[in-house]
Amino acid sequence: MKAALKTADGRFDVTEVERPIIPAGNFVLARVRVAGICGTDLRHWKKAEPELECHIVGHELAGEVVEVGADVVDLKPGDRVVIETVMGDDVCEYCAIQRYNICEHLYDVRTNFVSRAYGEFVCGPEKKFYKLPDHVSFEEAALIDTFSVCLHAHHRAGVSVNQKVAIIGAGPIGLGQLQLAKLGGADVIIVDRVASSLELAKKLGADDIVDSNADDTVARVMAFTGGRGVDVCFECAGGESMPQTLPLATRLVRRGGKVVVVGGFDAGETAIPLEWQRIQMAEIEIIMSASFAFHDIYPEQGTVLELLANGKLDAASLITHRFDLDHINDAFEAADAKEETGAVFVAIRIS
Repeated sequence: MKAALKTADGRFDVTEVERPIIPAGNFVLARVRVAGICGTDLRHWKKAEPELECHIVGHELAGEVVEVGADVVDLKPGDRVVIETVMGDDVCEYCAIQRYNICEHLYDVRTNFVSRAYGEFVCGPEKKFYKLPDHVSFEEAALIDTFSVCLHAHHRAGVSVNQKVAIIGAGPIGLGQLQLAKLGGADVIIVDRVASSLELAKKLGADDIVDSNADDTVARVMAFTGGRGVDVCFECAGGESMPQTLPLATRLVRRGGKVVVVGGFDAGETAIPLEWQRIQMAEIEIIMSASFAFHDIYPEQGTVLELLANGKLDAASLITHRFDLDHINDAFEAADAKEETGAVFVAIRIS
């Protein structure tokens, strides 16, 4: 099959590799139709990472079943599916209680199977494949992973009716967080430095927007909340901006408020000075959110699929650019240069 392999300099080489085979009776093989680029992918772009060299990566994908194992019950060749890529080892105590998103072996397992979106075929257990309704496109379905990350953070925050919410970052995660907060009955102010992303945020229901290049973000948020600060602030930028955005988030919340960290950190130690005395005295909670799994008895990815299928989430408006697999490096360039290109969600047509 054709696949994009990571190179020594952190770009991609599109080449032919062996197609995965079904290793067990409960596994499914699917042809990938569309994959996406998220913030995590961009943090690895053009970085020399020997552990990823010659590997297939990518974890936002939708496609079509081509083969099923002997024990598969609910899927058949031809079914349109979205594939969940959060996959633990299925034997640890966290997987046993459906918190596989914090499984110690999460990345070892998922990268061997379902987190291989930038290749023509992917293989995984049946329970990680969700049937798509006919009216949900493969491109829209590729955003379900992103929205599932947002839903997990939404659940971690406990957002409720009439709360004031701030979101730092108007990329796909921030815009998904915005939509869920509005669905939950909150008033939302969103912060970014990309004008096109902020305009899209207004279209998707933001009550106010802040251009962090031009405006005093703290002053604007205080005005939005009558001087109190927001009940919840979602940090959705992550990566290299975290040393600026995390301290900012702690200044935007009210006393007793919550900061929910959705944006990702780079590996290793990251030193970020915070006003710890003020945070402690104000009992500000800093809540970490990682990927997604289950909420009570409901798989969060399945919940997002229902919300999208029922028209409660808008994925189509986030899709700004499209490339084929042969031009994956161009796709990443466009996604990385969002201030110039206006990119939000970049879709890659795999096959």
